[in-house]
Amino acid sequence: MDERVREHAEVLVDWSARIEAGDDVVVSVAEDAHDLAVAVAEKLGERGANVVTLYDSAEVSRAYLKAHDGEFDDDPAHELALLEHADVYLRLGGGRNTTASADVPGETQRAFAHAREGTREARMKTDWVATVHPTRSLAQQAGMAYEEYQQFVYDAVLRDWESLADEMAQMKNVLDAGSEVRIVKEDTDLTMSIEGRTAVNSAASVAYDSHNLPSGEVFTAPYATEGEVYFDVPMTIQSKRLTDVHLTFEGGEVVEFSAGTNEDVLADILDTDEGARRLGELGIGMNRGIDRFTDSILFDEKMGDTVHLAVGRAYDSCLPEGKAGNQSAVHVDMITDMSEDSRMLVDGEVVQRNGTFRWEDGFEA
Repeated sequence: MDERVREHAEVLVDWSARIEAGDDVVVSVAEDAHDLAVAVAEKLGERGANVVTLYDSAEVSRAYLKAHDGEFDDDPAHELALLEHADVYLRLGGGRNTTASADVPGETQRAFAHAREGTREARMKTDWVATVHPTRSLAQQAGMAYEEYQQFVYDAVLRDWESLADEMAQMKNVLDAGSEVRIVKEDTDLTMSIEGRTAVNSAASVAYDSHNLPSGEVFTAPYATEGEVYFDVPMTIQSKRLTDVHLTFEGGEVVEFSAGTNEDVLADILDTDEGARRLGELGIGMNRGIDRFTDSILFDEKMGDTVHLAVGRAYDSCLPEGKAGNQSAVHVDMITDMSEDSRMLVDGEVVQRNGTFRWEDGFEA
């Protein structure tokens, strides 16, 4: 086995999920993530955790959804019970076909998402962490040779997370003290309130309320959004390529939208429920170990020089205790490139210009 796979497993179990002896752990393993699953199982065995392993296949899911009549039972008891009794949920992504569910109707996907809201909430109450094993299908989607893509993944995952956490704390402090964020670039002038919200220093560990590996972003839950935003980074959503997305907000919700390709996918997302037309997240990418777009949200949204916004559900970790944020069955991230002719302001002060933060060399006020 490639030693980097074992290092990946070690970071996931020790740094990210902070798994202890006796923890009840559910490990969801995607197609072609076998090697990482073996390495993770070995670490969990050494730790003395209790493990249940699930097979997470996009092709199996497609077959089920295509054959179903669309009238799904809400939160089946056997699935819900497993997650309600788990301490930790680990998702090892991978897969053979990144567009396996491309021919599943949007209404079927929406119905299934609604029917699993309670299950999803139970999973998110665990110390959950999602990561990805480098596979040939993901390398192909990224437009990279397999060996090149492996190196890209491990450069993003196997890094000094404590040092990055210290750096990102500067952005967290700015957002925690701020009341309003404004993003300005071509076809974009968007303002949103962050007053009373807490930013998360997402340093790839549940100890930081962070649930992705790799991570490397600071995010919060905005509201009262006004203006327009253009997402110029292509993304595959619901197995379809979405490009050139433009959203216009009034009174906190999307009132107009367009996309260069697959606009129907965007419409399906926004029509999921009332909360799908409101923002649930503002995220600022700060992981400079990720140096190119790969059409994978797990990596692309963490890339330095980017900002991403998610329509749909807000994360509780950003909200005051006892206060509910935006509720939705979806949480869909979209990314805008901030590397050129752009600025981000907090309470009228420029915090980032052309991708450079004010505490970095080369920043121009």
